[in-house]
Amino acid sequence: MARLPATNQAKRVPAAKLRHIALEQQGLLKQVPFGRGKNATQRAIEQLGYVQIDTISVVARAHDHVLHCRVPNYHPDHLVKLQREGKIFEYWYHAAAYLPIRDFRFALPRMRDMASHQERWIRSRDHKLMAEIHKRIVQDGPLRARDFESPQAANSGWWDWKPAKAALEQLFMQGDLMVVGRDGFQKTYDLTERVLAPDVDLRLPSDHEMADYLLHTMLRSHGFVTAKSTTHLRRGKKLRVALKEILDAQLSAGTLVAIRLPSDEIAYADPELLERRAAPATERAAILSPFDNLVILRDRVQAVFDFDFQIECYLSESNRRFGYFCLPLIYRDKLVGRADCKAHRRQSHFEIKHLHVEDQRLASHIDGAFTNTLALAIRRFARFNGCEALSINRTSPHSWLEPLSQALS
Repeated sequence: MARLPATNQAKRVPAAKLRHIALEQQGLLKQVPFGRGKNATQRAIEQLGYVQIDTISVVARAHDHVLHCRVPNYHPDHLVKLQREGKIFEYWYHAAAYLPIRDFRFALPRMRDMASHQERWIRSRDHKLMAEIHKRIVQDGPLRARDFESPQAANSGWWDWKPAKAALEQLFMQGDLMVVGRDGFQKTYDLTERVLAPDVDLRLPSDHEMADYLLHTMLRSHGFVTAKSTTHLRRGKKLRVALKEILDAQLSAGTLVAIRLPSDEIAYADPELLERRAAPATERAAILSPFDNLVILRDRVQAVFDFDFQIECYLSESNRRFGYFCLPLIYRDKLVGRADCKAHRRQSHFEIKHLHVEDQRLASHIDGAFTNTLALAIRRFARFNGCEALSINRTSPHSWLEPLSQALS
C-alpha cells in the first residue's frame, strides 16, 4: 500500500481557490444554496454533517444562527418538525449537535463507551436512580428533568432535581433515551426504541467504517481535509490507523489527491473539485456564529482565510481582544472582521458594541458596496433576533463608524 505523500509531492493550491471551495461546500457562497423552508434546513444539516447546539443566548443560539446563515427563511420550528418527523436527532459530534438520522449508527460507538464507562464524560454512576427513571419513562411516556422535581425539600432523596438530571443525561448519552423535543433548553426524553423508525441502521460500525464516515463527512462539508481535522477530538489509535489506510488507498486510486495549504500542512481533496471552475463570489455579507462549522477549527481558518479566530467567551475578560461574543464577518469570499453584539430582546434592540474591520484593503478605504451589503446583513440578523432598533457604539478603524451608522439607519 502506498505511503502518504511527502510535503514536496503535494500540489500547492492558491488560497483564493481554497476559500471558494470551503465557502461553497459550507453553503456560504450563494444566496440560496439549499433552497427554502424545512426541507432546505434538512439539506443543510445533511451537507454539514452536524450543527452544534450551544446554550449561550447573547444573540440567537448557535444552531439557529448557523442555519439562518444558509436558509433564507429559516425558522426554529424547522428543527422541531424535523426532529419530530425522525429526520434528525440530537447527540454528540465533537460537541452537542443536531445530526442527520441517516448517520445514527455512527453515534453507537460513543453510546457503547458511555454505557461501559470507557468514556471520560460520565454524568451519573447511580444505576439505581437510572433504573427508576427509565422505569418511569416506560410507564409515563416522554418526560423532562423538571418532571422529577421533588415536592418536598431539595435534598429529599433521588427525586432531587440535580441527580435526576444527571441520570437522564447519562441514559441519553449511553443511548437508552433520546431527546424528542425542547421547551427552551429543557429537554424532553423518551425511550430510544419508541423514537427510532424501524428502518434506522443500528449496526455498530467498525473502525474502518467510522474513519470513512468522518473523512467523507468532512470532505462533503469542507471540500478538503487534513488527517488531524478529520479525527478532531476523537480518541483511539485504531481509528487513526484506519484513516491512514483509507487515505493511502484513495490516493493510490486517484479518488483523492494531496494538496499543500498556505500553512504547508498536507490536506486531501477530490481532484474533480479542484479542477471545477469556482462559482463567483456574490455581493453578499454574512454574520457567523462563533460556533459556525466554517470557523470551528481554528488552525484551518488561520491557514485558509488568514484569520485568527478564537471563541473568547471562555476566556477571562482581561484576555479578550475583541469581546465576549464576537461574530465573524464574511464579505464575498473572505473573513473580513468581527462584531461584538448583543440582542436586547425585551427592548427589541440589537446592539453592536464594537465592530472590527480587519481586512487591510477595507480597513484603509471606505467601500460603499461593503458598507451597504454589511448593513443589510446586520438588519436581517437583528430581525432574526427579534429586534427592530439598531445601534453601533464603536468601530475599528473609527472612520467606519459614521458611514456604517448611516447605512444602518
